[in-house]
Amino acid sequence: MGENKVKKIFFVASEAQPFFASGGLGDVIGSLPKRILKNAKGEFEVSVILPLYAKLNQAYKNKLIYIGQTTTKLSWRNQYCGIFKYEENGVKYEDATCPFVKKIHNIVANPDNKDGIVLIAGNSVHPEVEGIIGHCSTECHTFKNSEEIDEIYNIVLKKNNKQVFVVAQTTFDTKEWKKCVKKIKKLCTNAKIFDTICNATWARQQEAEDLSQQCDIIVVIGGHHSSNTQKLVQVAAKHTRAVTVETASELRPEWFADVKTAGVTAGASTPSSIIEEVLNSMSAEINDSMSFEEMLNASEEKRVHAGSIVKGIVTSISANEIQVDIGAKQTGFVKLSELTDDSSAKVEDLVKVGDELDLIVEKVMDQDGVIQLSRKKLASRKGMEEIAKAAESGEVVEGDVTEFNKGGVVVNVKGVKVFVPRSQATMRRDEDYTALVGQHVQLVVTECSGRKIVGSINKVTAEQNKAKREEFWANVEVGKTYTGVVKSLTSYGAFVDIGGVDGLCHISELSWNRIKHPSEVVSVGDTIEVYVKDIDTENHKVSLGYKKAEDNPWEQLKNNYPIGSTFHAPVVSLTKFGAFVRILPGVDGLVHISEISNDRVEKVSDALKVGDMVDVKLLDVDFDKKRISLSMKALLNDDAE
Repeated sequence: MGENKVKKIFFVASEAQPFFASGGLGDVIGSLPKRILKNAKGEFEVSVILPLYAKLNQAYKNKLIYIGQTTTKLSWRNQYCGIFKYEENGVKYEDATCPFVKKIHNIVANPDNKDGIVLIAGNSVHPEVEGIIGHCSTECHTFKNSEEIDEIYNIVLKKNNKQVFVVAQTTFDTKEWKKCVKKIKKLCTNAKIFDTICNATWARQQEAEDLSQQCDIIVVIGGHHSSNTQKLVQVAAKHTRAVTVETASELRPEWFADVKTAGVTAGASTPSSIIEEVLNSMSAEINDSMSFEEMLNASEEKRVHAGSIVKGIVTSISANEIQVDIGAKQTGFVKLSELTDDSSAKVEDLVKVGDELDLIVEKVMDQDGVIQLSRKKLASRKGMEEIAKAAESGEVVEGDVTEFNKGGVVVNVKGVKVFVPRSQATMRRDEDYTALVGQHVQLVVTECSGRKIVGSINKVTAEQNKAKREEFWANVEVGKTYTGVVKSLTSYGAFVDIGGVDGLCHISELSWNRIKHPSEVVSVGDTIEVYVKDIDTENHKVSLGYKKAEDNPWEQLKNNYPIGSTFHAPVVSLTKFGAFVRILPGVDGLVHISEISNDRVEKVSDALKVGDMVDVKLLDVDFDKKRISLSMKALLNDDAE
């Protein structure tokens, strides 16, 4: 190296701070390159080469710049290596795995797949596919089209019922992929299919097909042996003449002899410097009639950045995302998860091609030529602004309760999650606050500080109940009926909301039958009709009745069963002086020991036991004291006559 040239130092290590470190090596590799640069005074250029571990912090992953790819001989296979770069404090960190490809590696290497079969859509001799094969934890097969799937099915899959896992090379043709997926679903009902085609690749192919229909020639910039480049050529060649170049020097003047309109596209990983060089060279070959003003306007094409609010026109729809035109050079994408919170929703039910959407830019990926957008986050941002205003003014807002935890419930208000503490969720502490999930509620925002947003349902409910209570106490009277909701149960009765006021329906008022607990008759949340039995205006207490007079078994006895009526009924209890028999629900009569038999009975238990079904005759009823006299002997005598 000459004296004036910068010397390059490469560190190759398995770990380095601040990315990942398990010991002293990580500390050394993290600090030494920085110290060298500090003291080098421009003499050295320092790079650190590291593996891309899955646990790398997402913040660093988002900053990685894709450089290219290569292969390395590893045992019996050629291992794929994607190269990425990240620079911090002057130190260049090189990473050797594409995250899109890494995703595929993780799928096929999953130990849960060991008893299955992996199918890979792609070229078996392509470095990326070779790398995928090398990571497979089980038997695997490759296919390039739907016809080859038939061969694999007849030779391999038809013979067994193993689980099938399907992935695709990131640059696989999207139209052919759809055909293959359709065929696989038909042949293998147990197949798990992972759409691993790179968004950038798909976008470039879509754009190439659209562009090729408007041009006399398409120039594809990229490696001659690149699968990505060849796919672009194949797509463009369906509609027009397509040529490929790696550099500007490969351009031929004769290509543009009678060309009126020329189009240019490039692989997602093609360096921008090469693209610019090709465009500059082409401008010398093509009679460009654009005015200076037109070229200036084109150069000032709309640029966007993360956080920008844009309008997008839906241009195409797939199962998991949509493509939109936002007037920028990059293609915009909105994932299904960024369209709605409804996991069961389908894209085609939410938007149509041609729809205009308000969106927010999440991430601009210039290297990939795509922009990630979100409708959900924009709604959330707008909702956040409205919630902040509501918190300041005390305005009542509305939302849906989506979940609960031990501390309270979460309410979705205009796309923003508002936490409502348990104490602020229900008016009574013994109410089941979890029952709020799925309900549409009103609330006020009591705290709005950064991401901490707290609300209260109680404050709204209390105000609403106050007005209801005033109306209730102004009009209530004994005997008046109300339709109420059971709010809570105790051992002694049920509390019923009858319009902002909770009245107590005592356990004795719930049923004419003897019950041990109110839950035998009603449940929390039940809507029931009650009537006012008593009012304590001073203490604002209301006693309610639920059982109906017409259901009173004593009234039924009076109206329907005259003296002399007979019953076939069970013995419910024994005493020294006789046995009680239940002739109607809630109505027991006494068979005196002297009325059990014509023979003398010394002990009731000698003749009867609880549960016996006996025939009795109604001798007498004292409705005031609710006493009933029954006889078994009378029926015996009647039979004798």
